[in-house]
Amino acid sequence: MSFSVPLRQLLFVLNPISGDIDKSELEATITAFCVEHGRQAAFFHTTGEQDQQRLQTELLRHTYDAVFACGGDGTVSLVAGVLAGTSLPLGILPLGSGNGLSKDLGIPQDLPGALRLMWEHTISPLDTLRINNNFSAHLADLGFNALVVERFSAGDTRGPGAYVRIATHEYLAYEPALYRIRTDRGETFEGPAFMVTMANGNTFGSNVVINPDSRLDDGEFEICLIAPFPGTAALGVLYQLYTRDFDASLYTQRLRCRWAEIEVIGQARVLGQLDGEPLELTAPIRAEIIPRSLRVLLPPAPPTA
Repeated sequence: MSFSVPLRQLLFVLNPISGDIDKSELEATITAFCVEHGRQAAFFHTTGEQDQQRLQTELLRHTYDAVFACGGDGTVSLVAGVLAGTSLPLGILPLGSGNGLSKDLGIPQDLPGALRLMWEHTISPLDTLRINNNFSAHLADLGFNALVVERFSAGDTRGPGAYVRIATHEYLAYEPALYRIRTDRGETFEGPAFMVTMANGNTFGSNVVINPDSRLDDGEFEICLIAPFPGTAALGVLYQLYTRDFDASLYTQRLRCRWAEIEVIGQARVLGQLDGEPLELTAPIRAEIIPRSLRVLLPPAPPTA
């Protein structure tokens, strides 16, 4: 971990639709904040069309000291995927529906607090995931949540309420798939699963703790399995997920590994979600950790007594 270094030239990547939040004044607010603190702000707006390639081109044309992702986990993943493997640090302004990664990292959830990272920060290297060579900074999964994310992304309404409505509707007819998993540690799993989460972090944006007490910089990730459960057990499972008690459930287990191969029995292609973005994946799926591959601006550690 390195301590605060001067960051003067800053690029802010704005997602205009994340989180169903009005961002009409956001650019002016950030600009005023930067001027007040002696920083230079430039802006890049996502459109959903060739965003990764356009951002890569922007970074080749101009020199920046840091890039801030202004949006939800999907926007953060887009920017992080471009910065991974480089020396350029990622800042996060959490402006999405869930903001799961920023919560795991202890980044302030208010705009003024997050903007303080411009001059008051540490720079920490974090692990990232590759899922069939696709980038993920935080959480990826197969199964029920991937289906809900796909429906959510296709809808016109954002926010936690829309997610809950879709999840409630889809749960009634959902049929779990069968999985076969093997890891570099020799652990295996075979059977039905309601969800299979490949977790570098801890918490979904909904505050569900799928992977308690894990780290984003330990060179490993966890496969978090939720078995099919009867409707009568749903409230109990949900309660355990919201109280960081994942391992206490009869319907959960975790495998820790550096890489894993996941077969979805009877399916050559399967719906997944990576950092809140739906994606069709070809099975078998290979997931692996890329240690310390992303530099991130974090709040400084509190002084020790």
